[in-house]
Amino acid sequence: MDKRELAEFLRSRRERLRPSDVGLPAGPRRRTPGLRREEVANLAFISTEYYTRLEQARGPRPSRRVLAGIDRALRLSDAERDHLYFLAGEPPGPRTGPAGEVGPSILNMINRMPDSAAIVLDAKFEVIAWNPLAAALMEDFSALAPRDRNLIRRHFLHPDPMRRHYGMSLEHDVRQFGLFAAGHLRAASARYPDAPEIQELVDELVAGSEEFARIWAAHHVYDAHHKLKTMHHPVVGKMTLNCDILAVPDRDQQVVIFTAEPGTSSEQALQLLRVLGTQRMDIPT
Repeated sequence: MDKRELAEFLRSRRERLRPSDVGLPAGPRRRTPGLRREEVANLAFISTEYYTRLEQARGPRPSRRVLAGIDRALRLSDAERDHLYFLAGEPPGPRTGPAGEVGPSILNMINRMPDSAAIVLDAKFEVIAWNPLAAALMEDFSALAPRDRNLIRRHFLHPDPMRRHYGMSLEHDVRQFGLFAAGHLRAASARYPDAPEIQELVDELVAGSEEFARIWAAHHVYDAHHKLKTMHHPVVGKMTLNCDILAVPDRDQQVVIFTAEPGTSSEQALQLLRVLGTQRMDIPT
């Protein structure tokens, strides 16, 4: 274990991240760049004291579980993940779960789409990145804990059925999303058989939703393709939006993009949302 190199590497990766990169509010002015140590520790599910000791080159050799948590918290690339493990004196080994970091080019792309609402989903349908219009259209994901950003969990288990689907009002749309999401989760469970977070999610859904349990038992697989979605927003009302899905194969992620046809009332509604943002929107969560 190279404590000094590990400490410097952790500090450099922490300082490059913005709070919005990991779904945290920016809050008051920060004295130092990047995330705070306690924020990284919380995201990695370790104590702040332990993480601080690692950055000060005083910590004991971290376990593989701790390294996996730090990898997720710092949104490391595959090469950076391997480097982290080598510095800690551990062989990297294969990835056991879906990648949680979003590539810089993808982040740049969705943030350069001001007229489109865009989110990035990992293999288990957790929203891991979004642009401002997506937050206004759906909800302010930065105000939610990561588990509450999972679209499959929300769809099948949200306690208020009227708030599960982000305003999708057509029964066909709702049913098709359930089939699509459950099918992709089944495929993800096959790709990552050793990922505890996927198995725990499946167990939770089977136990909590008769609909999901029925779909899961049927071994359903559903392919992505272009869809029109009818959505009712609490502020701007009814919109008919194109929903397109772009695959990011190297990270096993999907970019979901909502757009409106030019010259329509739906386009006007999206433009109004862009101006309003999420301020005092009272979007159901």
